[in-house]
Amino acid sequence: MITVNNVAMQFDGKYLFKEVNLKFIKGNCYGIIGANGAGKSTFLKLLSKELEPSFGEIITDKGERISVLKQNQNAYDDYTVMDTVMMGHERLYQIKTEKEALYQKSNLTDEENNHLCDLEMEFADLDGWNAESDIATLLNGLDVGEEYHYMYMKDLDAKIKVKILLIQALFGNPDILILDEPTNNLDIASCEWLEKFLEDFTNLVIIVSHDRYFLNNVCNYICDVDYGKIKLFGGNYDFWYQSSQLALQQMKDQNKKIETKRKELQDFIARFSANLSKSRQATSRKKLLEKLNIEEITPSTRRYPFVDFKINRECGNDILIVENLTKEPYFRNLSFTVNKNDKIAFLADNTLITTTLFNVLMGLDVADSGTIKWGVTITKDYLPQDNSAYFDKDLNMSDWIRQYSGDEQTDTFVRGWLGRMLFSGEEAFKMVRVLSGGEKVRLMLAKVMLSGANVILLDDPTNHLDLETITSLNNGMIRYRGNLLFTSHDHEIIQTVANRIIAFKDNEIIDRMMTYEEYIERFIEKK
Repeated sequence: MITVNNVAMQFDGKYLFKEVNLKFIKGNCYGIIGANGAGKSTFLKLLSKELEPSFGEIITDKGERISVLKQNQNAYDDYTVMDTVMMGHERLYQIKTEKEALYQKSNLTDEENNHLCDLEMEFADLDGWNAESDIATLLNGLDVGEEYHYMYMKDLDAKIKVKILLIQALFGNPDILILDEPTNNLDIASCEWLEKFLEDFTNLVIIVSHDRYFLNNVCNYICDVDYGKIKLFGGNYDFWYQSSQLALQQMKDQNKKIETKRKELQDFIARFSANLSKSRQATSRKKLLEKLNIEEITPSTRRYPFVDFKINRECGNDILIVENLTKEPYFRNLSFTVNKNDKIAFLADNTLITTTLFNVLMGLDVADSGTIKWGVTITKDYLPQDNSAYFDKDLNMSDWIRQYSGDEQTDTFVRGWLGRMLFSGEEAFKMVRVLSGGEKVRLMLAKVMLSGANVILLDDPTNHLDLETITSLNNGMIRYRGNLLFTSHDHEIIQTVANRIIAFKDNEIIDRMMTYEEYIERFIEKK
């Protein structure tokens, strides 16, 4: 268990948060959410004892081992995969190295012999004799085959290193498991394996993630870092989001009587609880929602940008025909037709395939052979994964938006668009060169909305975005009446938006009218 008593964190005289009082209890999985810069990562470092709070105290039960997902992929380059994973259990690895050093000696003193006996006993108590087989089982679960187990980390691809560092955190049944963005760079099957692992994990788990699907599947509490305060709510992310939006709407409606509001919230909890009980989500096993007090549901002060893609002209019947398109080494003889109302998710393990395809479709790159035919009624716009060329300009945000606002050049119009993307006041004069990744993507979304295009291409648009903007983008993509061609690593977006999947898999192209989960069920091998 972790107990947080009256904790405050201060930087340069300003409070990031204060008066935080929480308990994190064994057997639960807590999702830490909050806007970019709200203090999620700082709070995680406090919980893991990497940082000390400015005020207050954080207490863990005596003897409990904390395991943290490391982010530095190169920190273990001089170690084998097996040793790297075992180093996740610091004491076990220390005993192993001490034992090996003593066994290398030809003559041991009595004191060294006694110490070796003590080490052997502790090694056995920590289940050290099963460590290598346990590590191998975990590595195989994430598709890190035996051929890698005794290789040095420096010789491995970055995608494999990510999996090994995750296994390092999971190894040895830690009492407290702290994971910061654990699904980053994991493939679909590996994400499912991790969800199952955490569902069966009986100790305390604390997670920061921008993946709403993952948070929904594994978390039964949400810890909201929100404008200087940190509050705990029962339920998963969807429950927190929908209930806080309902409470916010009720707060705005001052004329509703207390009992009417209470009945609405009770009905909401009952509906949500019933839906969860039929799902495979880990949250259903906790049955927390039936126990929630109505008073626990409060509106969030979090702000959401408004993402809504309107079209200036309806599409005709002819959208896009691609025939025998080849761009070595990414794809060969690719053919597909986009039909009216298609919202197509393009999937590939190698993201260079889909990025190159989108660049070719938009005329930013040239194919080796094949044809691309857009319909005469089509107007298109593109949000690329690399947007750096759009911001290599000496413009402030107002003037940057004005480039794409057509005849509407007034400050009132431009400021209105900045406001809907959560830029206000003096921020309008901030130079676009110095914007963060998330701020640039929000401006790119405004640009696409201003275009009024009836076909939009989005290449992994959630990169750099916080949960609030991802949620707004997801809703905007669902409402859009034009055609979407998009790539994404966000399970929720693909599942709720796409009605068709085009996947580059094992040297073949899969093109089906189906949802993402139907695709996973049919084409992704379970681990």
